[in-house]
Amino acid sequence: MSILSGKNILLGICGGIAAYKSIFLLRLLIKKGANVQVLMTPSSKDFVTPLTLSTLSKRPVLSDFFDKKNKNEIWNNHVDLGLWADFFIIAPATSNTISKMSSARADNLLLATYLSAKCPVYFAPAMDLDMHKNLANQENINKLIKHGCIHIPAKSGSLASGLEGEGRMSEPQDIVDLICNDIIKDLKYYKKKFLITAGPTYEPIDAVRFIGNFSSGKMGFSLAKCVLKFGGNVTLITGPTSLDLSHENLKIISVVTADQMLNETLKHFENSDITIMSAAVSDYKPKTKLSYKIKKQNDEPLSLDLVQNSDILKLLGNKKKKNQILIGFALETDNEIQNANNKIKSKNLDAIVLNSLNDKGAGFGYDTNKVTYINNKGIVKNFKLKSKDEVSIDILDQLITDFHEKI
Repeated sequence: MSILSGKNILLGICGGIAAYKSIFLLRLLIKKGANVQVLMTPSSKDFVTPLTLSTLSKRPVLSDFFDKKNKNEIWNNHVDLGLWADFFIIAPATSNTISKMSSARADNLLLATYLSAKCPVYFAPAMDLDMHKNLANQENINKLIKHGCIHIPAKSGSLASGLEGEGRMSEPQDIVDLICNDIIKDLKYYKKKFLITAGPTYEPIDAVRFIGNFSSGKMGFSLAKCVLKFGGNVTLITGPTSLDLSHENLKIISVVTADQMLNETLKHFENSDITIMSAAVSDYKPKTKLSYKIKKQNDEPLSLDLVQNSDILKLLGNKKKKNQILIGFALETDNEIQNANNKIKSKNLDAIVLNSLNDKGAGFGYDTNKVTYINNKGIVKNFKLKSKDEVSIDILDQLITDFHEKI
């Protein structure tokens, strides 16, 4: 999953030789998971066919205000298109279209949609050397920039006229990278390194049995998903779970036992800015793991010798550097606030997220959660029952409120 996944993008194509590059740009946007609606100026159809673009986008290409092939003359509503889009990319943007954009002319669907759009607008000029350098054209480009449009500068190289110089449309991959970076840099956790643990741990008894708990990993995965949306990089260490998540800024490390989670957490903790320990780590493990299956002995009871697992959160608290933020999770059934505050002090935490099994809809297995956030200054904030994605946003927003000087 990328930052463009699920985003609605208008791709405007103007009449210039660089229109062939728009095919590759469209394909890259689709591969990033974006929903792309192509708008073409009438002259752009002389350079690339709507059939190619509609096949790739899996949407009809729009060029005219009215669908003339339809007997009812369905109107392509430029206002609705402008409201639908999260981003508008005009590539190639010819001198003619740039001129009309800067003077608010709306003699085709693409231009009318541009004037109606409320989303960020990116434009990538493409034209011959002297056209690009022309002062009138440069004034129009600067006017668009002043109006808030985002300029994707033309590159130097071989031009269709045979000249060498500035005027080539930026390469499709460069355009996509620029847009992704432009989006990410304004996000709350841009480039912050998160370490998140999720799910249960399983402690083997014999070859087929284990000690575990009912944790699904949903809370940790929701936290990771929200951090990624906010521009962060995530290392997610997860115990056994059926959940899956993919993103270019995500590294998933799968573990089974508490010892494995400890080793991986210690390995990655030093490089983290913010660590959120939401995993439900087993407190105990069998003293000895048997390599064979224990056989039932009539009605004889089975006794297991258990030993404590290492307290991962406490070990991290002892290692914590000055600018690292360490957040714990606590699942309690009684004396919840007192127990949570004791953990903040004993484990040197910056904050703790408290769950109570006494709250309906909270705890293991649910898609919802009800949490109380407590920081090391004694501030307690109660949140209502919400989806785990919404709870994750509440937690991440609260971290910015409490630790903005570190973030």
